[in-house]
Order: sequence, then structure tokens, then C-alpha cells
Amino acid sequence: MAKYFLTEDFLLQNEFSKKLYHQYAKDLPIIDYHCHLPPQDIATNRQFSNLTKIWLEGDHYKWRAMRTLGIDEKYITGNASDEDKFNKWAETVPYTMRNPLYHWTHLELKQYFGVETHLTPDTATEVYNKCTTLLNKPEYATQSLLKKMKVEVIGTTDDPADSLEYHQQIKKANIGIIVAPTFRPDKAYAIENAPAYIQYLEKLGNASGVTIKSFDTLLDALKNRVDFFESNGCKLSDHGLEQLYFPEEKSAFTPDGILKKILKQENLSIAEIQYFKYAVLIELGRMYHSKGWTQQFHLGALRNTNERMLRILGPDTGFDSIGDFQQSRALAKFLNELDKSDQLAKTILYNLNPADNEVMGTMIGNFNDGSTKGKIQFGSAWWFLDQKDGMEKQINALSNLGLLSCFVGMLTDSRSFLSYPRHEYFRRILCNIIGKDVENGELPWDESWLGKLISDICYYNAKNYFEFYK
Repeated sequence: MAKYFLTEDFLLQNEFSKKLYHQYAKDLPIIDYHCHLPPQDIATNRQFSNLTKIWLEGDHYKWRAMRTLGIDEKYITGNASDEDKFNKWAETVPYTMRNPLYHWTHLELKQYFGVETHLTPDTATEVYNKCTTLLNKPEYATQSLLKKMKVEVIGTTDDPADSLEYHQQIKKANIGIIVAPTFRPDKAYAIENAPAYIQYLEKLGNASGVTIKSFDTLLDALKNRVDFFESNGCKLSDHGLEQLYFPEEKSAFTPDGILKKILKQENLSIAEIQYFKYAVLIELGRMYHSKGWTQQFHLGALRNTNERMLRILGPDTGFDSIGDFQQSRALAKFLNELDKSDQLAKTILYNLNPADNEVMGTMIGNFNDGSTKGKIQFGSAWWFLDQKDGMEKQINALSNLGLLSCFVGMLTDSRSFLSYPRHEYFRRILCNIIGKDVENGELPWDESWLGKLISDICYYNAKNYFEFYK
């Protein structure tokens, strides 16, 4: 018998799954420990003027789908009117069936706006007008939207040179949500483009009060900013890399020598570039450990693959994909280098290639040392994988090779204030997996214990792990 779409029991396939979700997961607050929400929009309590502004701007997932359907770029990132852009998105939505965009779209319309109409070209005007009218009400400004979804903690993503003025403004305003900066130093070791890197060193130097002319002064500047971020409530760092690096043999060059070559704009070999990244990241890892932070490594993205569109639109506009980089050997040696001196911070490893699920599932066990519950984490399914199949595979790999019960759960990794139903999506999928195991006799019908497991993964593990509340 066919089931209706997006009911209260969406994705929940048996009675025990339903009980787990509705009684142990549904109403828990959200700790979104990694996202890309602009702190300025939270600090100023931004009011979005229409549905396109809040829903389509900056959303690479939607942009890729629209391009695939053959929609002109003027309706995506171009100069078409906001309503025309929305109409083109509405035209696209029926064609996204079986893509997670179809689920996300209708979950977001339902949970934020009470709209249960399926979005099509025929319903576009009705949906656009209703949602835009609501968005212009005070209760739909950013801070209220977050509270509507029971968001308790947000970890933004911030460059070391950032002033953190908006974080300070948020803290002073006492809005009832913890908004903590996350230290994202990717530009501090992005030496592939010497002129851009030299320009960044000047910016970092100005922020830190350190003139950067050597590797030691670079570390001084980064240490200064780590201290500054800590004073503003930072608990995590984050790094986006194709892979981590480790020199297989003793190098003939030094990080200081490499930096001197960069400052002279001399050409660097691939080995020099990788060694420099390794040298900076190892020193940063030691700093993070000294602060009690959690370090995050997002590994495996192949970025900006379309040079023509990169020239036209710039980076981060929807032309990245999953990469097939070798991860395990250098990753193990990098973590081991920090662990040898007992300076390995709490660490979350995210992979973008699902072929690496079992690699990550086993890697975390190598460096869990009993000092902290779940010290090394296999992070939630990320980017192209944060959909039903990707989440199920990540959960199953972690279950088979580690302890799912220690998992710190879902995050949005999003730039959108309408993305929080992704936590609901994850919770429903998790509850359904456990419920199916109970139905199959693979787990006992122990509502009390399995309910606790669900609640821990959805909220309490993250609350205890990140120490945002201290």
C-alpha cells in the first residue's frame, strides 16, 4: 500500500522507529557545531526581504541542479529578478525527485513556513508570496528562525585574521544562543599562489601585530590569533584539505626556507608545498591540544574543477566534486606524530569519498586512548554525502568498526538559515536504522537503552564533547 509523502512518520518504517524518533529525538535542541552561517546576519538579526534571498543565494546544491536542467546562469547567479529566479527553481524542483533536494525543499517549506504544497511551476507564485510575507515579519528574522528550530549552539567558520566583532556583538546582546567562532586557517598554508599568499600574510600580520618574515614569525602570528579566538569562545578548528600530508623521508628543505622562497615569489615543487602544509598543521595541532580544542579535518574535495566558470563566477560556486585521493597512510602518520608527544587534540575526520568510509571507521580506533569518550570521531556524512544513502553508509561503517554510541552526530555545514531540518532528516534516518534492527531481531526491544543511545547521538554526546557550555 502506497504511503503519503512527508507525513509525521516520514522515513520511519516501523513502530519502534517511530517511537524512537517521536519520544527520544524529535524535540531535542540542536548543537550545530560546524556551519558557515555569516555571524553578521545573526548579530544584526537580518530580515530577508523574500524567499529567494534566504533560500537560493549561495546554495550550490540548488545551482547545480538548475544548471543540469539547462537553466541559464542569469536565473542562478545572474541579474534576473528574485522572483524570476525562484520561478526557475520551482520549475526545477519536480525534476529533483530522488535527489535529497526534493526532501530538503519540502521539509524546509513545511517546518519554517507551514507550507505543505508541493513546489511546482503551478504553485510557485502562491508559495513565494506566502513565504515572503512571513519573512517580512519580525518573528522571521535570523535569531527567531534559529530559535524556532531549537538551535542551542552554532559554530561558525572564521579566518584567523577576522576581527570577530560580530561574535562579540552577539555575546553582548545575550540572544539565548551560543554562537562560537571556529578557527579556519586554510589561507595560512595555501602557498600555491605566492602573490595571494603574500597578501594574506600581510592581512594576518596586521591582525596579529606580528610582521611575518619567517616561519617562526608565522607561528607567532597564528599563536596570537589562536589566543584571541580562545578569548572569544572558540572551541574548534577546521581545515579543508584534499588530504593530510606526511614526509616519507627526512626532507632536504625546511619550512623557513620554503617561506623565504614564497616571499621571493620563487617556484615551489609539489613536495615543498606539501611539506609546508604539514609543518604548519603539525604546529597548529599542538596549539589546539594546549587549548583543549577539537580539530576538524574535511578531506577529499576536488575543488574548482571548471576553469571557465571559475573565471566567470569565482570559487565556491558549485563546481567541486568528490576526489579520489589516497588518505590512510599519511593521515595515520600525521595523527601519530602528534600522539607521540601526547599532543593529539580531540579530532573529527570527515571524508568526502564514500570509498573511504571504512578507512575512517578504522582510523579513529588507532588513536582513541581512553582519555576522552570518543576522542577521535568519524564525522557525519558531509557535503555530497549528507543524504539518506550517504548517512546510512556512514552510520553503518561507524557501527561496524567503532562505537556508534559515542558519535557526536549531525551538523549542517550550511550557509543557509533554512537548513536546520537536515538535523531532523538525520534523526529520522538514525531512528529508522535502529528500529529496523530491532524489528529484524538484531537488537533487543530495549526502549530505555536504545532511546538513550538515540538521544546521546542527537544531542548529549555533542554537548559533553565540545564543552561549549563551560
